[in-house]
Amino acid sequence: MTISEVSVAELADDAVLLDVREPDEFAAGHAVGAVNIPLDLLPVLLHDLPTTDGPLPVICKSGGRSARAAAYLQERGYQVVNVAGGTTAWAAAHKPMDSASGKPFVA
Repeated sequence: MTISEVSVAELADDAVLLDVREPDEFAAGHAVGAVNIPLDLLPVLLHDLPTTDGPLPVICKSGGRSARAAAYLQERGYQVVNVAGGTTAWAAAHKPMDSASGKPFVA
């Protein structure tokens, strides 16, 4: 199974994203508009997936966990794409970020 990838440059600054990192990682810094559902909770929280007009971009720190999440979702019929480079690439591209502390995201 092949999972499509999308670069952060291809995504709007206000894109709705599924962030599959752990809550503490998400709190430390995430893309504005991201919804946090940790990878290990994904099977029981499918009903909380955000809706989009097209494929749902899935993001983590660097792309590994989001690729696994995207594969899991694709196997269940969801249209998804993996965000190449993850939140690290998002921050490096100076895309809008938020954090629980208000401090900048550090990869």
